Amino acid sequence: MIRMEARRGGVPRRVSVATPMFLARLTRTVGVVATCVVIALGMASPAQARDKVTLMLNWYTYGEHAPFYLGVERGYFAAENIDLDIQEGRGSAVTVQAVAAGSTTLGYADVSTMIKAAAKGAPVVTVGVMLQKSPASVMGFAEKNIVKPADIKGRTVAMTPGDSLSQLWPVYLKANHLGDADYKAVSGDAATKRNAVVNGRADLLLGNVNDQKPIIEEITGKPVRALLFADAGVNPLNGGIIARKEMVKSNPDLLRRFLRAATKSVQAATQSPQDAVNAMLKINAKAGKPETLAKSWEATIPLLHTASTQNLPPLRFDSKDMAATLDLMVKYGGVDGATAGKAEDYYTLELLPK
Repeated sequence: MIRMEARRGGVPRRVSVATPMFLARLTRTVGVVATCVVIALGMASPAQARDKVTLMLNWYTYGEHAPFYLGVERGYFAAENIDLDIQEGRGSAVTVQAVAAGSTTLGYADVSTMIKAAAKGAPVVTVGVMLQKSPASVMGFAEKNIVKPADIKGRTVAMTPGDSLSQLWPVYLKANHLGDADYKAVSGDAATKRNAVVNGRADLLLGNVNDQKPIIEEITGKPVRALLFADAGVNPLNGGIIARKEMVKSNPDLLRRFLRAATKSVQAATQSPQDAVNAMLKINAKAGKPETLAKSWEATIPLLHTASTQNLPPLRFDSKDMAATLDLMVKYGGVDGATAGKAEDYYTLELLPK
């Protein structure tokens, strides 16, 4: 309301007067504006607070892990509202146990190891598999001229009793019409096996083609030849993303977002291997020598798919391969067939990008 009021000099002035109706309208307007501000702030907060996710690896960092580091460095996980912390592991069994206990959000571990733990009651499943062709192999210096399984006869093989490779070794021998009488064994841990070959106490060792092979070549400067178990039909699924069953039920959205970012990370690392290695060293300067990491990741790329998944995105595996892996574990890996259940009990494909 405007009221005219006299002032000195005879010139009137305008004076605004707040009527009750005006004050009521003003109060309503301020209230609406304040409410909108509160709602807007409330909607913005989740985007600012990313979901913290810890991924425990199967071992100390080596080339196989390159995609996860590249995904962090390029912001693929951040784009999915995930703050990813990559932690080194101390073996797949330890990683699977950590996931089961809830001390890490997710794990990257050997699927066979996960099956053995889950068969004994560990509440874990596989939600994606990166290494679908097993890196398990028997390897030695190229100068030894071991180019086919029959050449193993009469040789000395270094191995670690009880590990996943030694459990698959009898299956590989049988597939190639060989047996324990055809070779001599030297036992020891990973370092002992490697040193036995380097120092000439063994002709061969059981190891992963994308891990031990580039390390031995780095140490000696000599080429190493590997015979893959998978080429003889012994091909259990290997490096997979492991999650708690409870998380699959309670927070599938987070898993879907993680798997989208991980899939994109593997694709990018395949297309730009050197960028992936650079990302590893940027985040973890002690990961290793650039040349060795590059060889390790390059040796990993051919292991990302089987024939049945060649045209599918990374991490999406064939259910038949999981069934075959379970079958191997029942026959040779110490899993009780009477209580093993079905292959479907150990995985889900529902959370992977289509």
